[in-house]
Amino acid sequence: MTRINTNVPSMIARQRLNRSGVDLQVRLERLSTGLRINRGKDDPAGLIISERISTELKGINQAIANSERASSVIATTEGSLTEINDLLNSIKALTVEAANSGAISDEERDANQLQIDSAIQSITRIANTATFGGQKLLDGSLGYVTSGIAVSTITKSSITAASFIDANAINVSVDVIASAQKGSIYLSGDNSALPGPPADGTILSATTIQVRGPKGVREIELLSGTTFAQLVTNVNSLTGLTGVTAELVSGADASSGIAFRSEGFGSENFVSVERLDKPTTAGVDNFRTFKLDGNPNVPTDIWADASLVTATRDEGRDVSALINGNVANGDGLTVSIGSPSLSLKLDLSESYATDPTLTVSTFDITGGGSLYQLGPSVNALQQSNIGIQSIASEAIGGVLKNGTVNFLSSLQTGKANSLAAADASRDYSTLSDIVDTAIDEISILRGRLGAFERNVLDANSRSLQGAFENLTASQSLIRDADFAAESSELTRAQILQSSGTTVLSLANQQSQQVLQLLG
Repeated sequence: MTRINTNVPSMIARQRLNRSGVDLQVRLERLSTGLRINRGKDDPAGLIISERISTELKGINQAIANSERASSVIATTEGSLTEINDLLNSIKALTVEAANSGAISDEERDANQLQIDSAIQSITRIANTATFGGQKLLDGSLGYVTSGIAVSTITKSSITAASFIDANAINVSVDVIASAQKGSIYLSGDNSALPGPPADGTILSATTIQVRGPKGVREIELLSGTTFAQLVTNVNSLTGLTGVTAELVSGADASSGIAFRSEGFGSENFVSVERLDKPTTAGVDNFRTFKLDGNPNVPTDIWADASLVTATRDEGRDVSALINGNVANGDGLTVSIGSPSLSLKLDLSESYATDPTLTVSTFDITGGGSLYQLGPSVNALQQSNIGIQSIASEAIGGVLKNGTVNFLSSLQTGKANSLAAADASRDYSTLSDIVDTAIDEISILRGRLGAFERNVLDANSRSLQGAFENLTASQSLIRDADFAAESSELTRAQILQSSGTTVLSLANQQSQQVLQLLG
């Protein structure tokens, strides 16, 4: 059939030409952008997952940058702490030299004191000036702020991590459930069951006893008739060498016996009192020592307690407590707990740590610390908290002595633990303990920061970089154009476009052939 009103072949050719033109435009766009998906209609599902991956990549890339920034902060902080450690070691050497009082002059000791003063001032200056991008690092700005700590129950606190999840403050409760104890050995003063006339509270016959504690061991020779009061004095005069103290069980009543105790609390402290020349004749030895088996709380009447057993050695017991309902680690009078949400260490007062019947002690952590965003999503699971307390001389080296906490600043001229004060009292132990404690605190802080950088920041960066690589590869697979395939499709589209144009021209020419029929 020959028609001129409707040129069906031309319509078909035009439609095919339009399709090949659209296909040609798609190939040109993909080759020019390098992307297979340039708009939603290219691949709706692929666009959705690709955009989600793009969002994740942005977050991961920033999280990697955050970890690297945090590592820089930690490295800057540790650099300052390294210098403080060196200063503390120099103070340690100066105190050890000053303790050699028989070999140095007053002028040398004064010179050492000047060096100690300048070192302490330098420590405080470093603490107040160490910064990163304007952020103070060691002056306590990155430490946690507390409220309501009762000094009668908690003498010192160190909070290293606290997560404020949907809360403006964290309430901390401390409940002592088992008392801290010293190692205790008891010597009976009752001689009524022995033959002969010895008075209660006296040594029946000449003997030698060995007193051993965490600091060392000493032997004491006792004459027949030595009173328990004299023995107490002898033992206490050696406390600095043995770490063992002695007192009458019941005030001034020598017949009540003697309690030999370790100087400190906890399982690392012990006391051993043993007679070396034990008698061979039965029934004449009044040097009988006992302990309370199982470390119960010390009863009012020791000699009537059912747990009293014969012994020459006893270890102390660490305090046991609950912190926010969780069992804390006990070490002497110190309790600690460590978790991502709350990590702290508390030094309890002796009166509180040794009396489980006292009420629960509470306080609040109201803010502070440093928060690091380590993941691509802003939530508590992808954040890490760490606190850096002040390391100024007024805040480190805290040692409890005679009911007072002594810090490093007390070593300065005119203070309670200066070299002159220590020389006057012939007691350098407190001074040395303060310096040792300060060194331990700085070393532990450096170790904690190093562990945080190595096990959290570096591990987090490696994990995120791996995720970034894999997600980038996945996004490329979904969205990027395959240039080999697109080039082939472009050639095909170009050929179809060219042939379609030729065919459309031929189809249009068919209508003109009708004129030949009209002559």
